[in-house]
Amino acid sequence: MEESGDVYDVYNINSPTSWEEHQHQKRDDHVDVDCLRRKIKFFFMNPCEKYHARGRKPWKLVLQFVKIVIVTTQLVSFGLSNQMVVTFKEENLLTFKHLFLKDFSDGDMDTYAVYRQADVYEHVRYIITQFGLLHNNTVGNHEYDKNGSAYTPLSLCHEFYRNGSIYSGTETIDIDAEVDTECLNIYPMSPLTQHDALQDFKLHFKRMLSVKVTFVLKAINVQTVQYREMPDCYDFTVLITFDNQVHSGRIKIDLDTDVSINECDNLKLSGVSPRKSYLTVVFDCLIIITCMSSVALCTRSVCKGIRLMLEYVHHSNKHCDREVPWSDKLEFVSGWYIMIIISDTLTIIGSILKIEIQTKVLTSYDVCSIFLGMGTMFVWIGVIRYMGYFRKYNILIVTLRTAFPNVIRFVCCAGIIYLSYLLCGWIVLGPYHEKFRSLDTGSECLFSLINGDDMFPTFKNMKQKSRLILTTPSSNSSRVEPRHQSCRSSCRSVQTCQSLESTD
Repeated sequence: MEESGDVYDVYNINSPTSWEEHQHQKRDDHVDVDCLRRKIKFFFMNPCEKYHARGRKPWKLVLQFVKIVIVTTQLVSFGLSNQMVVTFKEENLLTFKHLFLKDFSDGDMDTYAVYRQADVYEHVRYIITQFGLLHNNTVGNHEYDKNGSAYTPLSLCHEFYRNGSIYSGTETIDIDAEVDTECLNIYPMSPLTQHDALQDFKLHFKRMLSVKVTFVLKAINVQTVQYREMPDCYDFTVLITFDNQVHSGRIKIDLDTDVSINECDNLKLSGVSPRKSYLTVVFDCLIIITCMSSVALCTRSVCKGIRLMLEYVHHSNKHCDREVPWSDKLEFVSGWYIMIIISDTLTIIGSILKIEIQTKVLTSYDVCSIFLGMGTMFVWIGVIRYMGYFRKYNILIVTLRTAFPNVIRFVCCAGIIYLSYLLCGWIVLGPYHEKFRSLDTGSECLFSLINGDDMFPTFKNMKQKSRLILTTPSSNSSRVEPRHQSCRSSCRSVQTCQSLESTD
């Protein structure tokens, strides 16, 4: 009896303590649930609601609007400079065609060819003659290139099969597939006449693959002076090709140029100061700093969302014994912030390239335009996020977001049909029509038919070396943050939706 009394006394002593611990644990759980609910609610608020709730200033919102202004200004400035560069390149290319191609007229480059042996020699002599008479013929500021004190020569190269004999009448052919190259250098301003230069230069027409004439000319883009900018010096490597690889009796002639842009060595300009170039570099550095700040703020917000998601997942697993679906987890990761990070990264890379172009370290205008253009495009697409704060615009955005998976499925099916038509058109119609002559031209033609407009001439007129085809992503690729829906999915397990909606 004494032992049982002792047990009874122990039970009476410990029982109130266990009950108090249980009540205390219950209160702690309730506090944790309430704290988590408030965190989730605050996380899905827009910047204005966060400011009214806690007085938190919307620094990211202000920074994004500032970034839109300065990035757009940078893009417009670079676009105008790039336009002058491209115009200067294209007009020089056309000038070289008129100077060095005999009887050339605009628009007949596709049909420009020779058919007789005498015509080949005559065109080669014409090129060499025009090269020697450059100062007397050109109306521009073109000059010969110099390597030290000596002029860079014109190079005339003949590519042909090493050995071989072809007799079509007896259907006999014996050819060594190895290719030999014979070159002849002709210096400008030299007493050597073109007859002396070409008298030992013989072409083996039955074995000939190509004849290439290469020379370098220099020019200065003076048009930038009227915009108070420092002019650039250009090196044009001109390549004229007589293409006989088909051996059909028609030798096609083509002229192309490779351009390098350099900083002029001796500049003496009155009224033009390099100050504008320095200010442009400073402005680009300001954009880089702004974008880096934006990346830091958005990265911090993404990390906060991930931590809150992990906290919510831990709470659901511990107290509700349920697995949180990925759709609910992704609600905590803002696609808009990820898009802004990508946009800022592209803008930073483009700004660095622009600074290097401004200081004449690089001349890759096309690559820089890709980064700056895509970065600015994503910046402006990000404006859609702030339009979603208005009820009527948010309805449209949510509709697009809901329809996006079905659109992707349709595009996949349509792409398979498109590819089948492309392959069929290329193999069946390609040999007989130029619009299906290759896979890329066939794709351009079918794309034009889908649009209901003949866009093929537009694609055809684009330069092959700098063809830039940018596909604008759908605005649905970035997510909209429906606050109430996210709060419901986040609070469903903790049974606080009713109190949350009443506070909203």
